[in-house]
Amino acid sequence: MEILVCVKRVPDTSENEIQVNSKGTDIERDDLVYSVNEWDNYAVEEAIQIRDRVGGTVTVITVGDDESEEVLRREMAMGADKGILLADDAFASADGRGIATILKAAVEKGKYDLILTGAQADDGAGQVGGMLAAMLDVSYASLVNVIEITDDKKIKVGREIAGGNQEMNEMALPCVLSIQTGINEPRYVGIRGIRKVASVEIPTLGAGDLGLAAAAVAPKVKRLDYFVPDMGEGAEMLEGSTEEIIEKMMELLKAKGGIK
Repeated sequence: MEILVCVKRVPDTSENEIQVNSKGTDIERDDLVYSVNEWDNYAVEEAIQIRDRVGGTVTVITVGDDESEEVLRREMAMGADKGILLADDAFASADGRGIATILKAAVEKGKYDLILTGAQADDGAGQVGGMLAAMLDVSYASLVNVIEITDDKKIKVGREIAGGNQEMNEMALPCVLSIQTGINEPRYVGIRGIRKVASVEIPTLGAGDLGLAAAAVAPKVKRLDYFVPDMGEGAEMLEGSTEEIIEKMMELLKAKGGIK
């Protein structure tokens, strides 16, 4: 089975204090620590497990810049067989539709049975997987937390739905699935694995290689504002070190009868 997993390099929220920039157009990105998107990591792990059971290859792909190569190498160290970097100045401002358009062009250069994405990335929109499936005219399922390989033409997928219920569907291949966290436990990536793939060549494809004009990936959505909401009535922001915040929170909970 040929599996393609779409991954993204995003700010690591556990390592950064996220702040909105002065123009209200984005977050402050200077000196941020980046890592692979958490949902994407589960998708890669699931792809590796499927490959190990039924054979085939796992290719990881990302739309980004030269620095995004580190995410591909990290997932290759995890066990993916190949990586593809999609990088071009024309891609820099692409919105969800633009990213899906870029990925579609790359997908059509290969032959994949299964395409996986994370359920959502750093902007929280969760759009790319569904848009990509629509552009490719293949079936799509979101929030997938179970994948069972039936044969080389069909799979069964489980979806997490409202109320904690589980939904099972049979889907024809090829298809696109967005993967929910908790479907598996992503494996640890050690230094040895990272060194092993450090010199592996990763092809970079630009707009020309994909046959895309800049207009095809130009954003259709314009961000008007980016801000931190005002605190609601009665809300209080706790400040200080982690230990100090915990202590203040415990005092507040005790004072309000939340704990004894």
